[in-house]
Amino acid sequence: MDTQHIRVTYRIETAGSIEAIAAKIASDQSTGTFTEVPGETAELKERCAARVGAIRPLPPSDLPGFPTALPGPFHRADVEILFPLDVVGTDIAALLTICLGGVFSIKGLTGIRVVDLDLPPAFIQAHPGPQFGIEGSRRLTGVKDRPLIGTIIKPNLGLAPEESARIAKELVEAGVDFIKDDEKLMDPSYSPVEERVKAIMPVILDHEQKTGKKVMYAFGLSSADPDRMLRHHDLIAAAGGNAAVVNIVSIGPAGMAFLRKRSQLVLHAHRNGWDILTRHPALGFEFRVYQKIWRLLGVDQFQVNGIGAKYWEPDESFVRSFQACSTPLLTPADRALPVVCSGQWGGQAPETYARTGRTVDLMYLGGGGIVGHPGGPAAGVRAIRQAWEAAVQDIPLDTYALTHRELAQSLERFGRPR
Repeated sequence: MDTQHIRVTYRIETAGSIEAIAAKIASDQSTGTFTEVPGETAELKERCAARVGAIRPLPPSDLPGFPTALPGPFHRADVEILFPLDVVGTDIAALLTICLGGVFSIKGLTGIRVVDLDLPPAFIQAHPGPQFGIEGSRRLTGVKDRPLIGTIIKPNLGLAPEESARIAKELVEAGVDFIKDDEKLMDPSYSPVEERVKAIMPVILDHEQKTGKKVMYAFGLSSADPDRMLRHHDLIAAAGGNAAVVNIVSIGPAGMAFLRKRSQLVLHAHRNGWDILTRHPALGFEFRVYQKIWRLLGVDQFQVNGIGAKYWEPDESFVRSFQACSTPLLTPADRALPVVCSGQWGGQAPETYARTGRTVDLMYLGGGGIVGHPGGPAAGVRAIRQAWEAAVQDIPLDTYALTHRELAQSLERFGRPR
């Protein structure tokens, strides 16, 4: 491991020379500009300049990633650039500015994507990382040896606090492990955070008193005002809550850092807005780069879509995302709990289990897959548990459904998996 440099891998495309563009990235993003200037001495370059590491050619393309009048073919490669740690330091804003952000403006590129980021231990250790992560999420919910089963208050918007509490009561009695506000529900006038906490937390605590099981409820906490987030955080914690939904792109790295320093709650990350940064294959970031930043800042649980998601993301991208946030940065404690979501109902459990390394260290988050079950939410929870029992035992769902009514109803309602 290189302890003195931050290593960034860019996937670049150009009608010109890969080597020349790589050198330009290293220069422009460190000591250089468009012309020679006084002061950029050989000694300064040796000490402070980024330099090109490995260049791994990729097959050329006849079509450009970005519109251009230049003729093809367009040369492609994965290029490693090494930035001295002493120059960048350990600040996330500096990392984003120097190593990740400015490269997109460089002239001569028809494609530029950040595909990997290797950080030295000194950078990682400068940040708090997850406070709870996988083990803390299991400890607080009391769930061992299986996925956490989670769901979402539906409908997403429009419910008064008392209506949300009635749905929460039905869900906790159904045996779910985790409930969350939809990411779009933050602090609207018809359902302020304070009123939701007052209505919902007695339901959670009453169920805990009766059963010994405390369902984790994540309240929508996001705000552009850090002080407002902190006030709401304190309300949740004082009422006995232990989790919050954080729209990480919306609050930004500084908001996340501010919250993590003061947080007593499990921070459940929703990545709405992420798609802007990744959906074009010739532009943006791979999730394995993006998630490192947010894990360093303190994300405990990370939504990563799922197999057969209702959104655009291909299954292969989901698998890479799952593996990325499950991979330690330095130690197992800094892993985030992958939250498998987006149109999940149990039918995807066998493929999810097989393609993510046969692990149960995850949360399986079903919204409509639970509340839309024909037998009601309790049957929806049981159906998902049954699907995971079948997956772990390598029993086909159709076979397991012969003796498990809720799973059979789920297969009938949502259709057979692919």
